[in-house]
Amino acid sequence: MFGLEPHVLLLLAACLIAACAFEFVNGFHDTANAVATVIYTNALRPWVAVIWSAFWNFIGVLTGGVAVAMTIVYLLPVESLVDGNVYHGIAMVGALIIGAIIWNIGTWYYGLPSSSSHALIGSILGVGIAYSFLPGVNNSGVNWGKAGDTGLALLVGPAFGFTLTILLMFLLRRVIKDKSIFKEPHKHKPPPLWIRLILVVTCTLVSYFHGSNDGQKGVGLIMLILIGIVPTYFALDHTKNPLDMRDSLVRVEQVMSRVNVPELSQDDQKTVGEIRVQTNALDRIFEGKTKVEQIPQSDRFEIRKAILLLSNRAKLIQESEKVRLSTRDRQTLEDGLKGLKSFTDYAPTWVFIIVSLSLGIGTMVGWQRIVKTIGERIGKEHLSYAQGASSELVAASMIGISSALGLPASTTHVLTSSIAGSMVASRGVKNVNPVMVRNIALAWVLTLPVTMTLSGLLFLLFRAIMPS
Repeated sequence: MFGLEPHVLLLLAACLIAACAFEFVNGFHDTANAVATVIYTNALRPWVAVIWSAFWNFIGVLTGGVAVAMTIVYLLPVESLVDGNVYHGIAMVGALIIGAIIWNIGTWYYGLPSSSSHALIGSILGVGIAYSFLPGVNNSGVNWGKAGDTGLALLVGPAFGFTLTILLMFLLRRVIKDKSIFKEPHKHKPPPLWIRLILVVTCTLVSYFHGSNDGQKGVGLIMLILIGIVPTYFALDHTKNPLDMRDSLVRVEQVMSRVNVPELSQDDQKTVGEIRVQTNALDRIFEGKTKVEQIPQSDRFEIRKAILLLSNRAKLIQESEKVRLSTRDRQTLEDGLKGLKSFTDYAPTWVFIIVSLSLGIGTMVGWQRIVKTIGERIGKEHLSYAQGASSELVAASMIGISSALGLPASTTHVLTSSIAGSMVASRGVKNVNPVMVRNIALAWVLTLPVTMTLSGLLFLLFRAIMPS
């Protein structure tokens, strides 16, 4: 299968199982945030809430697309992804998965709602940084531009969640006359029907958007595994004919031919030269080919490499102030690049299915610890109906916006920040439980450095013990 030796195929299967385990852990770790409010307020029975949330996580993964998944994939530089040594790929994916799982299970055990997103991203960054220390490696090991965008998105989400929930709570207090929704839920009675429906809807939205965002991270993780271990087979989307990308390539070449190279800076001239190297490489591969079967598997890997390098360099040209292109040319270039990337930015259907199942099943296990933290320990008062509904509504909105923009979001960070905001809105800053907030904040602060260190050390260890 895939032309791999039996022991390598076994390692591939182990890595895929580990990725599914990560999504399983993500399910019972992060998705507890989605069901916490409906369970704690008696809006739904626990088993109904968990199954309902699992179902919408499943749907979210299947319909979420691949934008966030590709953000995860491209945190590592192109050079790291196109290393042809299969054992190097195994070392990479094994280290980042194990590092993330260790941290997730540890924080879950202590009931701390830390972020699976941060754990995965920290592990990827740790592997990339460790990769840069290897002999003969001349790049930073991390796509810091993409990492910066990702980090900014993960910081902005909780800040907006905290602020918007305070504003929403103030609005609810002014508009809603039934003050019972601002009181502690009765232990044995469900809330009023209208607030119950709102809580169920917000739980559904958080579950769906969690699936569409966090599920995509799992998809990106599995694509890292497949590209790292079986690069020639999963280099391009098998449902498309590689020869069809020639029209997009022609568009890029036409626009680049109209760039006045002599008037550019030295760096821009170098970038244009690199673009032409990649377009020429693609032209050579396609020359004389009329059927997809005429393109060897090894050449498909080279096509992927050329497209990714071409896309990166073209982005620099698009952003350069000294490159003079008409609006029409810029749009043509953008369309051409989009057409080329459609062959590399993909995931097979079976990947979506196994991630959906792993996340959905994980949702139905181990949710109790996090639910108790969310409902009772973030604030000094028990979570009210209004606090639960407003927190989840804001969290769902923030995660949905992040998914639409192709940015990873932390369900845990956004929701816990929103709940903290709802507590502040009720009785001021003193209403927040300082001990629990400190513990949660400590878990947030430690997630990146700990997972980066864990995965980096594991990567160097695996590279040392595996064949060169």
